[in-house]
Amino acid sequence: MSAQPLLETTGLSIAFGGIAALDRVDLAVGARELVSVIGPNGAGKTTLFNCICGLYRPDAGVTRFQDEPLPRRPDAVARRGIARTFQNIELFRMSTVLDNVMLGRHLHIKTSFADAALGTPRWKRDEVRHRRRVEEILDFLDLQATRRRRVGDLPMGQQRLVEIARALATEPILLLLDEPSSGMTAEEKADLVFRIKDIREEWGITVVLVEHDLKIVMGISDWIAVLDHGVKIAQGTPDVIQRDPAVITAYLGETPA
Repeated sequence: MSAQPLLETTGLSIAFGGIAALDRVDLAVGARELVSVIGPNGAGKTTLFNCICGLYRPDAGVTRFQDEPLPRRPDAVARRGIARTFQNIELFRMSTVLDNVMLGRHLHIKTSFADAALGTPRWKRDEVRHRRRVEEILDFLDLQATRRRRVGDLPMGQQRLVEIARALATEPILLLLDEPSSGMTAEEKADLVFRIKDIREEWGITVVLVEHDLKIVMGISDWIAVLDHGVKIAQGTPDVIQRDPAVITAYLGETPA
C-alpha cells in the first residue's frame, strides 16, 4: 500500500437496535489496490459500504478519502469520486442498457435544462461527449449487443455488468463492488474476474470488493480484510488469510486441527 491511503476508516462504529453492526473498524486502502472485504452473513460488509457512501451515518469513527473527511450525503460522496454497485441490483428495469448507463453521467453534465430543451450547440457538444464515454464503457464490458435491450429482459449476470457500467460512467477514483458475482454462472464469474482486473490495471481505478465467492476473492485480491459480527478479525494476503485460525473459525464455526 502507498504511504498515504486513498481511503481510510478509523474506529468506524454503528449499531442498530443496540446490536453493533460495525465495531471500531479500521481500514486503509492504497491507490490502485484491489482489496476484498469478506466475512460470514451479517458480518457488517454491506454496512461498511453504506457508511462509506453516506447511506448510513456512523455512531463513531471517521472516513477519509484522499486525506480529507468524506461528506455524509451519497451525492456528495459520488462527486468526490466514489461509485458503488449494490447487493440487490438497483437499475431501472424498464429502461434500456444505454439509458441506464447514461444516468451515470449526470454528475458530469454541465449544460442547463434550458440548453437541453432548446437543443443548443453547447448541449449537443455535451451530449456527444457523454455518449462517447458511455460507448467506450459498453465496449469495455462487451455490452454493445444489449445496448437497446430493456435491463429487465437480461439475465442476472448481464444486469450485474450493466450496474458496473453505470458506476464506471461516473468516472470514479474508487469503485465499491457489493457481491458482483451473485447470480452469475461459472463462466460469467470467470469473465467478471478479468473485467475487475482490467478496471484496476487499464483504467487505474481502485477497487474494494465484497464477495462471498472465496475462489474469486483469493484469486483477485492484493489483500483481504475479514469481518465477523462487525469486528475486523484479520487482514492480510490471500495466503495468510486462508491459514488464519480466526478466519477458519468464523466461517466453519470450529478451530482447525
